Amino acid sequence: MNLSSKAPALLLRAHVMTELRAFFVERDYLEVETPIRVKTPAMEDHIDAEASGNHWLRTSPELHMKRLVCAGYKKIFQIGPCFRQGERGDRHLPEYTMLEWYWTGVDSTELISETHDLLRRVASVTGETIFGGVDLSAEPKVITIREAFEKWAGWNPIGNFDENRFDLDLTERVEPELAKCKEPVILKEFPVERAALARRAPTNPATADRWEMYLGGIEIANAYTELTVADEQRKRFQTCAQERESRGQDVYPLDEPFLEAMEKGMPTCAGIALGVDRLLMRLSDSDKISDVVAFPEG
Repeated sequence: MNLSSKAPALLLRAHVMTELRAFFVERDYLEVETPIRVKTPAMEDHIDAEASGNHWLRTSPELHMKRLVCAGYKKIFQIGPCFRQGERGDRHLPEYTMLEWYWTGVDSTELISETHDLLRRVASVTGETIFGGVDLSAEPKVITIREAFEKWAGWNPIGNFDENRFDLDLTERVEPELAKCKEPVILKEFPVERAALARRAPTNPATADRWEMYLGGIEIANAYTELTVADEQRKRFQTCAQERESRGQDVYPLDEPFLEAMEKGMPTCAGIALGVDRLLMRLSDSDKISDVVAFPEG
């Protein structure tokens, strides 16, 4: 491996990290650190954690950060490593860098403009605004899942969900069309079956109050208005555990400290996770995530 050839990418990475932290500090966010090695990874359908002795390496800092939200921290952010078993490709690594932040008292729509402001801030490092044909200075284009699937896949998954068909059409029909957009794209109102830890949308309980941001067809961020009802969250975890067991996947213990914190009271809150490595791919006009990481093989 010729590490000297990575100097431009690593220099860009260092500058972007500096700007990310400055952005949040200026907006009165508190930077926090939570455990990397955890007893209970977040229970999600198709995300597998790496074992570490009798613990796991975190797939996300989400549950610990939400415990801080429940404890009264109003605006927090974290940048750090996360891990997912078996994920390697042009857009995936088993170890990657995640930026995650939470803002209480707002819903996920408030995060759209904040995320766009963040993109413009980090783009200023390069002195450019257009990357891979996408103008980061342009206002995001907002489209619903229903609109996208009816237009490009020929069906509406809301209230008519088919897991395999949804995943295949999102990858093979919808995302290639999003790649043609010359501005950031917000894909919102996911089927409730893909709510994960998001609340149901108040205006349509068949959808989740969730959106994803795409740059040139690459998903870089995933945002929720967070579910705050402990009983519903417990039921979702239990359902997910049953589905994982039926597929032969590892089933993790429920995170009781997290659920207990929710039971004591979780405020209205919006949260978002952004893949830093994927953002750097866009900013460096690279097609491979390994190009923006010093040691992609670990």
